[in-house]
Amino acid sequence: MIAREQGKTGSPFAVLVLAAGQGTRMVSATPKVLHPLGGRPMIAYLLRLANALKPSAIGLVVGHQEELIRKEVAGSAKAWGLTRPVAFIRQKELTGSGSAVVEALPFLKKYRTALVMCGDSPLLTFDTVYSLLGAHQRDKAQVTMLTARMPNPKGYGRIVRGPHGEVLRVVEETSATPKEAAITEVNSGTYCFETALLVSALKQLRPQGPKQERYLTDCLEIIQRQGGRAGAYLAPSHEEVLGINSRVHLAQAERVLNRRALERLMLSGVSVTDPAHTYADSDVEVGQDSVLLPGTVLRGATKIGSRCRIGPYACIENSSIGNESSVAFSQVVDARILEKCSVGPFSNIRPGSVLGPRAKVGNFSEIKASKIGFGSKVPHLSYIGDAEIAEDVNVGAGTITCNYDGVEKHKTVIGPKAFIGSNVNLVAPVKVGRGARIAAGSTVTEDVPEGALALARAQQVNKIRK
Repeated sequence: MIAREQGKTGSPFAVLVLAAGQGTRMVSATPKVLHPLGGRPMIAYLLRLANALKPSAIGLVVGHQEELIRKEVAGSAKAWGLTRPVAFIRQKELTGSGSAVVEALPFLKKYRTALVMCGDSPLLTFDTVYSLLGAHQRDKAQVTMLTARMPNPKGYGRIVRGPHGEVLRVVEETSATPKEAAITEVNSGTYCFETALLVSALKQLRPQGPKQERYLTDCLEIIQRQGGRAGAYLAPSHEEVLGINSRVHLAQAERVLNRRALERLMLSGVSVTDPAHTYADSDVEVGQDSVLLPGTVLRGATKIGSRCRIGPYACIENSSIGNESSVAFSQVVDARILEKCSVGPFSNIRPGSVLGPRAKVGNFSEIKASKIGFGSKVPHLSYIGDAEIAEDVNVGAGTITCNYDGVEKHKTVIGPKAFIGSNVNLVAPVKVGRGARIAAGSTVTEDVPEGALALARAQQVNKIRK
């Protein structure tokens, strides 16, 4: 690893992520870097990438709504897999990327090399940034920037090269001549600096433009004037350097991350019949020989087992699905479905529920905070809430566990091999014993003993009108 090699030579490096901007083009009360993308806040991708590079330190520059960002990062570090601490650096005045790095100088001065990334560049990959660091070392450069060739470079600074391919300068689009504007190689906003020259260059930055901002790109020419070597590493795909400045960009990035996630799954042995209409967050796991049908949406930390059939039109969030199970036209949230279960169509499995193994929940049934035992069936038109159903139970159509008395929730317990007839109301708290049967149309308010037949109907009266 780069970090280990640098450590051996006494030249550790640090990663600095810039996340202080207001992001006004997002038109949102939420800080730009906290907008969700592929199941995580945008900033999580940069911090996970930084962590994977194994640097000596990670710094995060915050400013606009800094308390929200600090709270999210501190609270989610473990879930994101961050094994290195994140040092927060406050940018007091939001006057450009150069000013942000100036605020971080006390943090950076301890390290020989600094990798600087923007917090709104979530599509950067480990391989590309690792290669940037390697190129910086190999070429013995004082600054190396990550660039890309954009089919449509509008809005990006252009890379001006000399006759031998050397980097001369970065020209912002507003200052570019027609010839410079035609250049398709653009600046990504990701840089690798030798810190000593960076410190010197930052001291020479001058405010520019109507907002009197200091731009980090100006450090390139300053370092060159001081005799430093400037290099560039070309990213293999222009998608990686997409910066998120609006909701349009956010949607573009979502498509890229979704495609990457589905490609990862397909290469691991999962069939995705229609990738254009299938959606999976970055942390989703799916086992070999499972099939994802159109309209499937897999969110959060969802794990699907092997040989499952998911979809069409299944939405599964933060849930686990066991091997050889199927979910069709249904929603599953914060629940566990064990092996060889069948869910749907049109089922709603709510948080805290556990199904199976070999359980069935069918048409228009809702399960909430309940356990459905081995081989038990809730085939259609039922509501099961706060219940514990043992193995081999059949729940008839229209069964309702009446779990809420207006003040508190109460539990229903149904023993093994019980049979619940259609249109039964189980008024909790209530227990149904092993092998008991409840006649259709009953409203059960007392416990049913083992093996008993419960009938709780009003006597039918037929009156003939004269």
